[in-house]
Amino acid sequence: MTAYIIRRLLLLPLIMIGVTLIIFSMIWALGPDRLLASYVKSPEALKTPDAAERLIKKYGLDEPMPVQYLKWLGNILQGDFGYSMVGKKGVLPSMLERFPYTLELTIYAIVPVILVAIWLGVISAVNQNKFTDQFIRVFALVGWSLPDFVFGLLLLLVFYSILGWFPPGMVSTEFDLVMRSDEWRTITSMPTFDALLNGRLDIFIDALRHIILPVLTLAYLWWAYLLRITRSSMLEVLRKDYIRTARAKGVPERTVIKKHAKRNAMIPVITVAGGSVMGLLGGTVFVETIFSRVGMGRFLADAASLLDYWSIIGGALFFSFIMVVGNLIVDVSYALVDPRIRLE
Repeated sequence: MTAYIIRRLLLLPLIMIGVTLIIFSMIWALGPDRLLASYVKSPEALKTPDAAERLIKKYGLDEPMPVQYLKWLGNILQGDFGYSMVGKKGVLPSMLERFPYTLELTIYAIVPVILVAIWLGVISAVNQNKFTDQFIRVFALVGWSLPDFVFGLLLLLVFYSILGWFPPGMVSTEFDLVMRSDEWRTITSMPTFDALLNGRLDIFIDALRHIILPVLTLAYLWWAYLLRITRSSMLEVLRKDYIRTARAKGVPERTVIKKHAKRNAMIPVITVAGGSVMGLLGGTVFVETIFSRVGMGRFLADAASLLDYWSIIGGALFFSFIMVVGNLIVDVSYALVDPRIRLE
């Protein structure tokens, strides 16, 4: 196990270099004229006829691609991702400022996605073709078929516009002023967690009211998908010979399901669950935009609308790194669930 983890960790830099090469090639294909727009902060800099050509030479945008890539990669390794027009500062500080809000949303969403989806998937498989199974399957089918931005707008219409229960945004205005004051201690940059750490239960409840609808929107799609995967995997395992043998020996059904069937059915579920975490992070683009939340998703959406190339590249690298590390964790988790797997 240790040797496998070390080998995978040694491969991480090579994989990330490949990712950076692909991403930079796509941006480089835009040409120097379009890339120049990300360097010019004011139209005044392009007043003279030769200004554009002079700036292209200044920033090396007319150099061969390998030269530009190596310079850019060197800046990345030093933490310089370029200037963000969205954040009005460096790309890396802009992303680090917003990532805790996206992480908070993902943390709250991943619990129902994994725990409840697996639980419902097992129940559905055990009660195959019964009313419980049919009801859960319809629930999963609706969730998988409904786009997250449509579902989010429906939730916003019902629970905010009509009922007024769960407002969009991060926190209410009066609490936002408190969180911006000098007395407020920012520890995690996540409103709900910081509210608890500051001993402000009222702000915690208010922040929770604002995060419920985004969490439901983000979780429902992956909830439904993981539920279907769990059900299919459980049904396949329940048809195995060793399950029939255990039942024939008189092993209690509860033990058969929990000890023999469920654990062996978790291999494909772990793969999808690991991908769902990355999917949740990527799905925040629509959710954060719909519910007016600050985060990486909203950051990338604003960057795309402003053609902020360096912010887009930074966000792509950021999520690529999370995806690579997430896949490593998923692979290692296989051996923990199924001892038959020997990663060495």
